[in-house]
Amino acid sequence: MSGPVLPDGRFRTDTGTIDAHRLDRSGWVPDGRPFGVALAESVADVRAVLRYAHATGTPVVTRGAGTGLSGGAGATDGSIVLDVSRLNRITEISAVDQLAVVEPGVITADLDRAASAHGLRYTPDPASVAISTIGGNIATNAGGLRCAKYGVTRDSVLSLDVVLADGELISTGHRTVKNVTGYDLTGLFTGSEGTLGVIVGATLKLRPVPAATATVAAYFDDVASAFAAVNAIGAAGLQPAVAELLDAATLAAVEEAAGPDPRRAGRAAGAFLLVQADGSAAAAEARQIQAVLAAHTAQVFAAGDDAEATRLLDVRRQALPALERLGRALIEDVAVPRSRMAEAIDEIQRIAKAFAVPIFTMAHAADGNLHPIIVVDRDADGAGEGAVDGELGENVWAAADAIFTMALSLGGTLTGEHGIGVLKRKWLADDLGERNLALQRRLRAVFDPTGILNPGKAV
Repeated sequence: MSGPVLPDGRFRTDTGTIDAHRLDRSGWVPDGRPFGVALAESVADVRAVLRYAHATGTPVVTRGAGTGLSGGAGATDGSIVLDVSRLNRITEISAVDQLAVVEPGVITADLDRAASAHGLRYTPDPASVAISTIGGNIATNAGGLRCAKYGVTRDSVLSLDVVLADGELISTGHRTVKNVTGYDLTGLFTGSEGTLGVIVGATLKLRPVPAATATVAAYFDDVASAFAAVNAIGAAGLQPAVAELLDAATLAAVEEAAGPDPRRAGRAAGAFLLVQADGSAAAAEARQIQAVLAAHTAQVFAAGDDAEATRLLDVRRQALPALERLGRALIEDVAVPRSRMAEAIDEIQRIAKAFAVPIFTMAHAADGNLHPIIVVDRDADGAGEGAVDGELGENVWAAADAIFTMALSLGGTLTGEHGIGVLKRKWLADDLGERNLALQRRLRAVFDPTGILNPGKAV
């Protein structure tokens, strides 16, 4: 079987290339192997691949950096992996319009750095900011640490260039901040997980670099006190840019890897909360935040300089690497109403005990997004073919089921920022309802009538 014709032999079927492109960070290992890897370097390359796939009925799995956490970029048997990471140009930054025009393979942190030269920044800040691509962020509607104030990726996407399943190139949206002409196809493609088209360009909203930033950290006896403090910050009319929480188990893992904060003087902590204010009034707002936190705990610290602020932020950024030192981290992503976050973490801790599985929880505390992470032994993790349904153990899957059921029962949802991929499809109807899910599948068929785009993923 021949593949799509690309310049310079950029369609490859060798084992090394396939092995380097078939998996994402979720740990899911699909059955079988992809047919080949298309290393696209232009929009014309992407269109050629999709025309070939449309004509031959070959599945296409689009890939950026492979940092996805739900299996959405896992390459299924017989598919073409369409790697767009080489489309990595920032083609324009406009200081006047406060926007950037980029290709999908641009690394998120690189865009932020490029924008800073113009006094601007790209506000979405996923934990994988140093390695994840803009295209992947858009495909999953990624969130991140600054969600508390600036929202998720969708809030920064003005327009998109998309290649449809048959190779047709369309553009959605405009360079304008406001646009209500027709249906919001830009918003529809954002978060569609590669099932409606392949993103090949994006116009993104930038914001001015804040005049100042101020960082506060606090340690609490328990998570209930920490969330009470977060709710009190909101009740005081304050809007931090960052509000990140680690439970006791996650904090212990970070301190085991990086050492404890000496200012705690050996005092135990049931939760760690990092809060950051930005803008011209950042210092004054941080002092107000510190006073609110002090009413809920005696352990509150303000960063004295940028280096200390970076160290405190690193406590949060080091959380996942610290857990990955302990075993294979199964990263869940649920969201609940902010008023019920303490209840959700209490229930997660109960689930961990009931099913005898270690669960570590971190949270974007200001927007209700929780990451309960189950860590399993690497030697017994079912890492063979089809591992999503494999030997993780009935108690692990039962714990995951209980977490999702809990989130839905509290008025929440299955995913706040990682997407559905393959790992959460069995719970979709519970979240959306059968009629809603059927409607979404009909909508998917409008864009991809032959079903070649990321089959078996998302809806």
